[in-house]
Amino acid sequence: MRVQPLSLLAALIGAAACLAACGGADPPSGSSARPAAESRPAPIRPRLVCLGDSLTAGLGVSKDEAYPALIGRRLAAAGYDWEVVNAGVSGDTSAGGLSRLEWSLEGDVRILVVALGGNDGLRGLPVEAMSRNVGEIIERSQSRGIQVVLAGMEALSNMGPAYRREFHEAFPALAHRYRVAFVPFLLDGVAARDELNQPDGIHPNAEGQRKIADLLWPVIEPLLGAASPSSATRR
Repeated sequence: MRVQPLSLLAALIGAAACLAACGGADPPSGSSARPAAESRPAPIRPRLVCLGDSLTAGLGVSKDEAYPALIGRRLAAAGYDWEVVNAGVSGDTSAGGLSRLEWSLEGDVRILVVALGGNDGLRGLPVEAMSRNVGEIIERSQSRGIQVVLAGMEALSNMGPAYRREFHEAFPALAHRYRVAFVPFLLDGVAARDELNQPDGIHPNAEGQRKIADLLWPVIEPLLGAASPSSATRR
């Protein structure tokens, strides 16, 4: 479609007027005009990231009912203007969590909750490999000045007593080695309780997610005052 000359001229005049009105043109000398507030970059908010699997993602419940969102509301109620990132991926193993660590730690991450290992146990994956993956997640996070909360998991009984024992001992060993805040079992008080789980008996329902938030909050809260900008943000 061809544009008529008069129409084009009118459009150019209108665009120039809009440019001047929106601050695109230089303000007159001595003018006190300031950039519009919306043009200023939004301040970077401190972040708490929850890196985990379906238990963190909130499989079977809404995002607002998953424990990361509940922790976010507690932060707000306590007067902290933080962003909580739900970095849970259903079906993820410790290797999967490690593979996506870099993008999970984007922004001003101050605290990282690591809640991985459940799917390693379900699949009977080597405990040594799981420990190595989780250890690298902790090391790389600590190198950025990020405080880590490690949440342990338990293997099912059908994996045999030797495997269950090795699996159980891996988490406190990691917590001791890296001197991180530790929750021995993410599903403490939730696992094997029908009223707190969905019909599959594995994934917490909304009330079960609240119990997880109740368990994590006393461990997270003391870290808030000491949390400082991560080195990735300072660079």
